[in-house]
Parts: sequence; structure tokens; C-alpha cells
Amino acid sequence: MPRKVVQGPIRDKEKTKQKLLNAVGKILKTKGYSGLMVSKIAAVAGFDKKLIYEYFGSTDKLIDEYIKSQDYWSRFELGEDVDLSDGGREMSKLAILDQFENLKKNKELQKILVWEMSESRPILKKIFDQREEIGEELFKNITDPHFGEESDRFRAIAAILVAGSYHLNMFTAHNATNFCGINMKSEEGRQQIKNAIEDIIDFAYNKK
Repeated sequence: MPRKVVQGPIRDKEKTKQKLLNAVGKILKTKGYSGLMVSKIAAVAGFDKKLIYEYFGSTDKLIDEYIKSQDYWSRFELGEDVDLSDGGREMSKLAILDQFENLKKNKELQKILVWEMSESRPILKKIFDQREEIGEELFKNITDPHFGEESDRFRAIAAILVAGSYHLNMFTAHNATNFCGINMKSEEGRQQIKNAIEDIIDFAYNKK
């Protein structure tokens, strides 16, 4: 007979931590960031609030860990099969297109990005700085060597593409269907945007 998985302190702790993290997500999705109070998080998770301090140290550290688990760029990793011999052309397409689709599905991340743009908090600045550090490594080690003296030009193009992906997803999710006459809630419309992202990246590389 298969052995039963025995509950223990470590397993119970990890399950409790995950429930607390899930509670942050539930509140963020339904109430927004204004609802992220220690008593509310504990109530939604079904635990005493002292466990937040015991397992995470503070409410901010709990929220910080949740945001990192949702943020696309904080979790971005290059697969071993990604070919970088083209100076990062295909990697750039893959990363930004994946971000574009990931944000559409992740309503909690949409809330986090709105929070970042509307409030100044150390916890949000920390995530932003971590995101920048990851981007800097990708630029410095992959695209900058390819573009050389024109590396800033590609960085500017990447900034517009990433910001555009954020805005198109969040704007159409909360306010409208069409953007510049393109139906952003249709597969055809989204594919047009994805094609444009690829065209812009190809333009940047072909122009070098």
C-alpha cells in the first residue's frame, strides 16, 4: 500500500504560508490594495494574524513575497534552449509577447501595476528596482553587445513595448474594448498587436 503523507511542522508551515499568500491575492483582486490590512489578510486566510509576523516578519514582507510571485519580470528566466546568437532578437520577442499574454490573464498583477502607478511605497519601489535589475542584466549581457553604441536606442524601443503591453492590457480590461480601432478583447485584435511587437523588434535589429 502507498505510504500516507504525514503532516508535520514544516509541511504545515508551508501550507499556512501559501494560504496567507493566497489571501493577499484574493483581497487584491476583489478589494484592491486598500484592503490589504493585517487583520483582513488573516481573516481571509482563516488564521491568527500573529502567524503573519511569525512566518513573514511583517505584513509588508508578506505582500512583498506575493508581488514577487506574480510579477512577470521578477520570475523571468531564460530557457536553456533559447538561442542568443542573434543578439537577443528572438529572446526579446519571446519575453515581451509572453509578458503581453501573461498580463491579460493575471488580474492580480494588473492591480499591482495600478498600485505602483498611484502610490509611492517602499515595498513597491523594491519590486520596481528588482525588475530593473533583471532588465539590466538582459540588456548588458545580451542586447547591448549586439547594438554597441546604439544600445540605448534599443533600450528605448524595449521600454515603449513593455509599457505599451502594460497599458493596452489594463486599459482594455477596465475601460474599453477598442484601442485605436483595434478590438483588444478579440483574438484577432490581440494578434495584430503581437505582430506589431515582432515587426518593431525586427525593425530595430534590421536597422542596426
